[in-house]
Amino acid sequence: MSSMVLARKYRPRGFDSMVGQGHVVQALANALTQQRLHHAYLFTGTRGVGKTTVSRILAKSLNCVGPDGQGTITASPCGHCQPCRDIDAGRFVDYVELDAASNRGVEEISQLLEQAVYKPVMGRFKVYMIDEVHMLSNTAFNAMLKTLEEPPDYLKFVLATTDPQKVPVTVLSRCLQFNLRPMAVQTVQEHLAQVLSVEQIESDPGALRLLARAARGSMRDAMSLTDQAIAFGGGRLEEGAVRQMLGAVDRQHVQRIIEAVGEGDGAGLVGAVDTLRQLGLSASGTLEELATALQRMAVIQAVPQMQTPEDDPDAQVWAQLAPVLAPDETQLFYSLCIQGRAELALAPDEYNGLLMLLLRLLAFKPGHAYGAGDSPRPKAEGSARTQIPVAEPKPVTKPEPAPVLAPATRPVEAKALPAEAPTPALPVVREPAQGSTAPWDDAPAEPKSAVEPSAPSVQAIEPPARMAASVAEDFDERPEPPDEDWTTSVEPAWDATVDVDAAFDNVAPAKPAASPVVVAHPSPEWSAPPKKTTLSFDLPPLGADLLSDRWAELVKQLNAKGLIAALVRELAMQSQAVECSDEPGGGVHWRLRVDRESLCSDVNRERLSAAIAQQQGQAVKLTLEKAPAFNTPAQRDQVAREVKQRDAEALIEGDALVQGLMARYPGARIVPGSIQPL
Repeated sequence: MSSMVLARKYRPRGFDSMVGQGHVVQALANALTQQRLHHAYLFTGTRGVGKTTVSRILAKSLNCVGPDGQGTITASPCGHCQPCRDIDAGRFVDYVELDAASNRGVEEISQLLEQAVYKPVMGRFKVYMIDEVHMLSNTAFNAMLKTLEEPPDYLKFVLATTDPQKVPVTVLSRCLQFNLRPMAVQTVQEHLAQVLSVEQIESDPGALRLLARAARGSMRDAMSLTDQAIAFGGGRLEEGAVRQMLGAVDRQHVQRIIEAVGEGDGAGLVGAVDTLRQLGLSASGTLEELATALQRMAVIQAVPQMQTPEDDPDAQVWAQLAPVLAPDETQLFYSLCIQGRAELALAPDEYNGLLMLLLRLLAFKPGHAYGAGDSPRPKAEGSARTQIPVAEPKPVTKPEPAPVLAPATRPVEAKALPAEAPTPALPVVREPAQGSTAPWDDAPAEPKSAVEPSAPSVQAIEPPARMAASVAEDFDERPEPPDEDWTTSVEPAWDATVDVDAAFDNVAPAKPAASPVVVAHPSPEWSAPPKKTTLSFDLPPLGADLLSDRWAELVKQLNAKGLIAALVRELAMQSQAVECSDEPGGGVHWRLRVDRESLCSDVNRERLSAAIAQQQGQAVKLTLEKAPAFNTPAQRDQVAREVKQRDAEALIEGDALVQGLMARYPGARIVPGSIQPL
């Protein structure tokens, strides 16, 4: 004699016995009570969440006549009348279930729709239930569109699918859609406990939790696994037997892996993988359990005051493991475990792939020691990261512009430049002072100019040939190069009747060798002052805080030798040295102030202390305190970069060539962010 499986035996017979789908039950029950019925319903969701069950309960609600035969449409079918019993038994003539996976052609749909013109034989409504409707062909969908849009009053359509994306929008728009959600683990566990209590089968809460997690939101899968577990355990559900049946990884293995990663124990990780191989446990299941544990640890780290469920025996284990890893390490390892499951299929062997992934966790761990208890190996000189030195910002000294000669100044004869002299900078026409006439206006004016030699800090730009030739026609001789005091102005010989614009536009190109160059000194009255940029931090000058200077130099040395990396390097860069004293028994005691609490872990502190001891050759003790930090090495680096950027922008904006071009072409501007310091 064969018994009925649990999934069929305990299928809900009414809306009140359904679990996990309260949003659907409430909507359908209210619609039935108020008799606001739609002609087509679409139920979507993954396997085993109750799509067919809801369809049958809906059919019973529409056709139930009650025990006395006088009932009407109800949200609580009696289950005892003839229509209710026939629908449960699958022999009600007015309730048709069609499997679209095996009847997907237009012929089957046309045959079904031909029967729609006839009224119900026994019931109040005809109900057509089409399961896996997304499997129908396009012609089959097109054949049912008209009937689906305007069916007879006695006909109701119920469609079910696990993939609503494949259902045409023309069908979706004609249906009232309900999405059945996957069951929560706690919901499945409670329902299994209730079923097994009725069946009088002993079970462990841990075994039910494993079955509920393995079901992955499907109540039917949970029932099927429970049947298998009952047979495997000989009528009992024990956690060890269920774990062995499912091939689930015990929490002790996961705990051992996390502790090995936290301690940087590579040998422990290899031993853990060998143990999993000997026990035949799944590598993918190991990563799944590891990701679950890391997720629980991340929640405990983020919300330490949250109370853990009393009935969860694993909660205490994860709470003890939470301090082993820093929060950012937990997040990183969780991502690696999630992404690593897809890489197992590409590995030569799944256990080798698991071992490589676990070693990757160890490699990505900040400040990882290369052996258990060993200190980090210093990097080679060529691989050390280049750090920007923190120095006291020095003001950029630029030569003061020489005064511009008035047009009435007596012209001075200019001597020719030697042939081997370098090419001077580009001639620039300056905007005259307020009240004077610009040289490019219609009225001719005398341009202001002086000879400006090339400054060593500014790169000279080669002038265009036609611009040089236009100036060459106005001079018989070239000016003599200036002496060492090159800020002294030289008065050029100008012809007051020269039109600069005409000279620029009407001359032919000349040879570069015969091109004299004349540069106008910037006029003090319109020279753009350097842009004032507010720095991110108002740090004291170098030498004002000797303790911070000493700490910054020490961190620089540690970075140069590669003794610190990742989170340990971040701890050193973000720390402010508050006190440095000698220990009574020998050694140095550093007291540091750190703003970020995530950096103040014991692991980071011990590794930074070991790196400083290796650098200084003496014992070092570190004390970390959580408080706002100021004048840290990171802030010094940022201020140094900002000062360098500000000086570069001021140098470009104060350049005579740039100012002349911007004055000649109104609307010209320097593109923000285009100036990069060398």
